[in-house]
Order: sequence, then C-alpha cells, then structure tokens
Amino acid sequence: QVHLVESGGGLVQAGGSLRLSCAASGTIVSINAMNWYRQAPGKQRELVAAFTSGDSTHYADSVKGRFTISRDNAKNTVYLQMNSLKPEDTAVYYCNAAGTIDAGTSVVDFNSWGQGTQVTVSS
Repeated sequence: QVHLVESGGGLVQAGGSLRLSCAASGTIVSINAMNWYRQAPGKQRELVAAFTSGDSTHYADSVKGRFTISRDNAKNTVYLQMNSLKPEDTAVYYCNAAGTIDAGTSVVDFNSWGQGTQVTVSS
C-alpha cells in the first residue's frame, strides 16, 4: 500500500490559516484521486475537498470559499489551504489517495489513508 504522511495541523486562533500537506510515497504508478476528509467528535467523517474527474474540485458547503485544495503531481502531494478558520473546523483531518502501484510483478490498485492530523481552532 501507499503510505500517506500528513503535516501542517496544529492550533490556530479563529480567523487564522493553516496549510495541510499530504505526501504519498511508494512505487506509485498513478494517483487517480486525492481527497481531504475530516471527523469531529460525535460527527461522521465528511468529505471536505476533493479532486473529481477532469481535475475539477469539490468542496463541502461549510468550507466553500475558505478552503482550497491543490496538488503537486511531481511530488505526489496534495495540499489543503485553510483560511478564515472557525472553531467548527476543529477536527482530525485525513488525507485519502487512490490509484495504482507497482507491486513488482503486476500493477495493483491502492486506496490509502493517512493517520490524520489534528486541527484545533480556538475562539
């Protein structure tokens, strides 16, 4: 499986900004999807931002206009720029990537999740 390493989380005051990074490592052949999810206590995990078919993007209504997803294909890295943060953005943020990897004798599918990074927004 592909390993995903997230960084950039932390504690920030309301109105501040953070940029999350998620770097994928492994014998990657292709990455077909890179997405950001989050899960707050007592809530279901929700899709925050994603690249969809044709490299278009999708954002949850709650973050639209404040968050921006981007990627660097050469680095196999996806970013989430988070501006105008609100306390309700507090959650564990997870990177998700799917695609194919070189298994040596064949190419196989992967669907991997990062360990999550805590984002805490104080009032």
